[in-house]
Amino acid sequence: MAEELSRITRPATANYQGKRKLLLAPLVHLAAPPDAIPSEGAAIVARYWEQVDVQVRAVQNALGTITHVYHENLPEGGDDGLGYLAVTNHDTHQLVTRLVDAGATLEATESMEIMAEALDLQRCLMQPLMSVQVATRLQEWLADANRRRYDFISNAIDASLGEDEAGLLLINERHQAQFSSQIEVIYVAPPALDEFRRWVQNWSEQLQRQMAEPVSATSDAEEPDSPL
Repeated sequence: MAEELSRITRPATANYQGKRKLLLAPLVHLAAPPDAIPSEGAAIVARYWEQVDVQVRAVQNALGTITHVYHENLPEGGDDGLGYLAVTNHDTHQLVTRLVDAGATLEATESMEIMAEALDLQRCLMQPLMSVQVATRLQEWLADANRRRYDFISNAIDASLGEDEAGLLLINERHQAQFSSQIEVIYVAPPALDEFRRWVQNWSEQLQRQMAEPVSATSDAEEPDSPL
């Protein structure tokens, strides 16, 4: 069972000595073009990653240096992986770069083949489908691809994280990765995480209302006059 960082006290650090430790920080980002994201949301995301950095530093002071970094959607490690993050994920690039500069190894975390398969299936399911059978088959295929994705991530961590080492995994909150019982998972949950969830919920509801308003206005305008 994952333990929240806030629950780890000084005396409890002895329980982690000699064990494999994995910090898990949820990947927080907004799936929208930068110019479409309200400044308030961007500020919350920036604050979240600042708080993650502070908590990761606290864990390193208590439990030891992080020696491995794992990142969802990252099929390459080392310098190539850092370059990939610089283009695809600015939010995490600074944190990962700091850890690598301090001696951590950025690991290849995903299989490009499986990841591409899952992404293609997601795109297919976004299209309108006439056949229920085809939609069901695609959903089953996607579920299998995601299972293999998360199995690959779990195995990559298990194969590289050594005894008495600490690693950091950056992954979405809805992940399905199962970790070895010999790995102590520590969940990083800074205050801005709840703040982000609430803001996203409010923003989504606001966008839905905005999308519904023109439809209602059009419907009212096109409604014929009642006969006298």
